[in-house]
Amino acid sequence: MTSPFIHPHALVDSGAMLGSGTRIWAFAHVVIGAVVGKDCNICDHTFIEGGVRIGDRVTLKCGVYLWDGIVLEDDVFVGPCVAFTNDVRPRSKRYPDQYPITTLRQGCSIGANATLLPGLTIGRWAMIGAATVVTRDVPDFGLMVGNPGRLRGWVCRCGQKLGSFLDGIVACPCGKSYRMKPDQTMEESDVA
Repeated sequence: MTSPFIHPHALVDSGAMLGSGTRIWAFAHVVIGAVVGKDCNICDHTFIEGGVRIGDRVTLKCGVYLWDGIVLEDDVFVGPCVAFTNDVRPRSKRYPDQYPITTLRQGCSIGANATLLPGLTIGRWAMIGAATVVTRDVPDFGLMVGNPGRLRGWVCRCGQKLGSFLDGIVACPCGKSYRMKPDQTMEESDVA
């Protein structure tokens, strides 16, 4: 097991949990109670509050601040300056007893400067375009873009935008295929 790397100019509070192989870069602050998984890359100028849970192999690019109530599952990518919110009705010096849970499911990617409202779920392997304002849940493999964000298509695990469905099935050039379910959500398919 590889010990976490903590840059000399990073601040990791005693009581924050870091997984093996995780790298915390300059001017990052990880607060007591935060949990960061294995092999994560936490870039410069990031902040992770104490109620945050981060899975394995997650990348947080520069200028990302994670507040209480945010959960990132394994393999999530968060681009530079993504803005997370955790209070539906914020007021100065007023603190809710509990924050809504925002969940980024396995493998999803959030583009630079996107904004996510509190209490949402971003589906597995979904992709959020740069500067998108996310105001509602995003389905697995969904491609969300715009302000406000709208579902504009589907993406493969590899990140490639998927083409047209033929008899409810679409294949990616990488070899994976997907099936549209009757409820208009998508799942991986065994059909090649």
